[in-house]
Amino acid sequence: MILGRVVGSVVSTIKDHNLKGEKLLLVQPVDIDGSDLGGTFIALDRASAGKGDQVLVNNEGGGAAIMYGRKMPVQAVIVGVVDRVDIEYTGD
Repeated sequence: MILGRVVGSVVSTIKDHNLKGEKLLLVQPVDIDGSDLGGTFIALDRASAGKGDQVLVNNEGGGAAIMYGRKMPVQAVIVGVVDRVDIEYTGD
């Protein structure tokens, strides 16, 4: 799973028939304090996310197949909109 922030949307008039009607969003990976990590990627939105939302992304193709019950030409799927992240430090 990856923590990310939605930075835009992707519009595609011609795409695989399995993606018809699906929303594609551009996601920027972030670390726990919200700082950018690495490059952006495209993810299928299953959580009704929008630009600026912090999201949880399943970034492996098998997860899409499980969610849809069929093969999907998708690597990353937004599976949740994150309200907050709480960290409890238990170190010495």
